Amino acid sequence: MTKSSFPRSRSGRPDPSGDDRRPARSSGAPRRDEGDRFARFGAVRSDGGDRSERSAGGARRDYGDRSERSSGGPRRDDGDRFARSSGAPRRDDGDRFARSSGAPRRDDGERARPHGPRPSRPPSGQSHEGRPPAARPDRPRIPMSAIRIEQVQRVLGELLQWTYPADATLSHWFRAHPNLGGRDRGEVAEAVYDVLRNLRRYRGMAESGVGPSSRRLAILGLAATLGRVALDDGLEPAEAEWLRHVLRIDPATLPRAVRTSMPDWLDERLGTMDEPERLMASLNRQAALDLRVNPLKVERDAILTMLQNGPAAEYEPQAMPHSPWGIRVQGRPAINRWQLFEDGSLEVQDEGSQLLALLVGPKRGEMIIDFCAGAGGKSLLLGALMRSTGRLYAFDVSAARLARAKPRFARSGLSNVVPVAIDGDNDARVKRLAGKAQRVLVDAPCSGIGTLRRNPDLKWRQHPDSLAELCELQHRILKSAARCVAPGGRLVYATCSLLEEENAAQAERFLAEHPDFERLDAAEIIKNRCPDLELDGPYMQLRPDVHGTDGFFAAVFERRKAAKPAKDAAAQEVIAADSGEAPASDADVRADGIVAADDGKPGASQAGVDAGIEEGVPAAPTGDDEEPSPEAAPGKPASA
Repeated sequence: MTKSSFPRSRSGRPDPSGDDRRPARSSGAPRRDEGDRFARFGAVRSDGGDRSERSAGGARRDYGDRSERSSGGPRRDDGDRFARSSGAPRRDDGDRFARSSGAPRRDDGERARPHGPRPSRPPSGQSHEGRPPAARPDRPRIPMSAIRIEQVQRVLGELLQWTYPADATLSHWFRAHPNLGGRDRGEVAEAVYDVLRNLRRYRGMAESGVGPSSRRLAILGLAATLGRVALDDGLEPAEAEWLRHVLRIDPATLPRAVRTSMPDWLDERLGTMDEPERLMASLNRQAALDLRVNPLKVERDAILTMLQNGPAAEYEPQAMPHSPWGIRVQGRPAINRWQLFEDGSLEVQDEGSQLLALLVGPKRGEMIIDFCAGAGGKSLLLGALMRSTGRLYAFDVSAARLARAKPRFARSGLSNVVPVAIDGDNDARVKRLAGKAQRVLVDAPCSGIGTLRRNPDLKWRQHPDSLAELCELQHRILKSAARCVAPGGRLVYATCSLLEEENAAQAERFLAEHPDFERLDAAEIIKNRCPDLELDGPYMQLRPDVHGTDGFFAAVFERRKAAKPAKDAAAQEVIAADSGEAPASDADVRADGIVAADDGKPGASQAGVDAGIEEGVPAAPTGDDEEPSPEAAPGKPASA
């Protein structure tokens, strides 16, 4: 290789002012030998003149003032300028050099450098010309309160169509927005539920103002849950003035139905009860979270001590005042992540629902039917009180609900629960159990008005027509369930409603149509376990303002024992006439697998169950049938 023929400056660097200039070779660039020749492996060779030399697919050189570029390398224009490769920095002092990765090198191995003194950097905040650089336009900052208002407004836009329940709509919206954190979800949910609780009053306020009413509803909900000051930077001036105006309205000046945000039909019905306004106000408050221990596994005192001295202490766990198995916590802990929930030691169940088990009074070895089992909360407690003996049929018309209950049965350690999906109150499998069950619980489908603290949308989703349909359904279910009660057996009818037509009126109608049943005093049954529970009359009617529970109703009936076998046969004929079937014979009983035990109580063989009642139904879960799938969603209790 020949030495560079560049004239040297005093510093020893090549002088670019000389005539004999030689471009530095970058990685992959063509090589120039003396005599203006280019040698490159596989390249086309040109011997001077103004002819170009190009390697196959390589750079082209037009001898003279043409630029020289290697494959992927720097480009040289006349005036000793080097074009900048992709992503390389650019220098603007005289001869420009753009150095890419693997910058051009001189043949002696020295990196090519710009010639002359380094240009000084301009002072901070100024350009080379001495002028301050143009300021970049900043994106306008969107206040968090404005974002939250828009989020709540969107949820309300979907929810107020009343297509789906509020909890289902919120869950769907949160799944569609997975970037929201736990705090975001909590604030959105609290504001949405506040709007549902106060919808009638808020709609009256939202009639004034401008813009979509759903936005004004969202503003009112967030002002109630976060405070008005927290929304100031997210409101337009006109909205802020409107909010200050409507918040000065005294609720005492409004009609009761507007003040308590009840539809007229519900205000009329609740208005006939004692202290109606106090009751309505309690239904508009947020409920605490009620838990229940599994008596088959643990004792309440031990679990309560563990919660009070552990991470759950911040939720202030306390023993319930009435239920012997209940624990009440404040706030919305994500209990589905607690080990006590995962191993079946704790479940979510309202205290009123727990007290139903005391009225049923299950005993070991009995056959018991939970006629409307739903998600299985009551079946779990009944099965545990039976010490996992006997047979407990969990009936429901929804196979999906029973499927969700199966993991709960598995976690609980019960082996005596048989979930059965039935086609309706006249299902053949129900008729096969005529006169055979010692205890039957009918937690009938109802309006759910007693659960407005947890489900405030129900008062807007229900109406008098749907209430009439529910009452007829309740009557049919109660009549069908009564056929299954053995002589001397107990029938418990329950709802989570406060309405007369769903509760006492149904009980009186049932007694009038079934003289073979008599009513038992619920207060007498329950007072030994709950001495402080105040009950008026022969029924158990719980109110949130009095008992601190959801609104619950329960009536207890007992089938009269037959004085003589002939009357017992006559009773069987009455049952058969109601069901449209012939009376069950001993052969029928054996075919169904239900045989008389030595102690006079019926038992159930698994072979008979497979042949009769549970035909085509999945087998009951056992302790080995583990399906650890938590039910409750964080921040929202699962339905019992």
